[in-house]
Amino acid sequence: MKKILPLFSYILHPIFISLYATLFYLFCKGDLFSTQEKYFVLLQILVINVIVPILFYLLLKSTGHVKTIMLSQTSERTIPLILQCFLYILLVKRSIVIIRYPELHFFFLGALFSAILALVFTLFKIKASLHMVAICGFAIFVIGLNIHLQMHNPYWPALLILLSGVVASSRLEMNAHTSREILIGLFVGIMPQLLFLYLWL
Repeated sequence: MKKILPLFSYILHPIFISLYATLFYLFCKGDLFSTQEKYFVLLQILVINVIVPILFYLLLKSTGHVKTIMLSQTSERTIPLILQCFLYILLVKRSIVIIRYPELHFFFLGALFSAILALVFTLFKIKASLHMVAICGFAIFVIGLNIHLQMHNPYWPALLILLSGVVASSRLEMNAHTSREILIGLFVGIMPQLLFLYLWL
């Protein structure tokens, strides 16, 4: 089990959570969108929230600003978090607009506020688990969609809650975070999503 747990830190890395959330959203509301539109939305998320951050990370690593993709030091997190904020703003302003994708729009808006909170903590030299920020935000989004669309499916929320626990265990097993940092990440990921939940439920 100790060998398997670290895998979840990579599979459920924050950089991929936006893609997973979008896939889940399109799956739940699949009848409203054409296949072409689904591919277009996924392509946008893939480019803006996965490829651009990876390329930016490679640039930062080549210049010595970061050591690993896990951004283990608080000093390594400032620039990537600022970039992430701008990318989320780009998404909610230009791509995932409220008129067409209301629930997903508020998810990314919540993710933006979580990124801002994580950045503020970083500026005060407080390290929050970005893995927990991402997976917990995703879990609240899935629970919200389950209620909003009246899916009556307890398995998806249960799975995401379970995965949140697995990710927390993974980060602790890798000695990447303390329990305090895990709890801070949980708070930062959940609170903005809960606040925006009232606007679209």
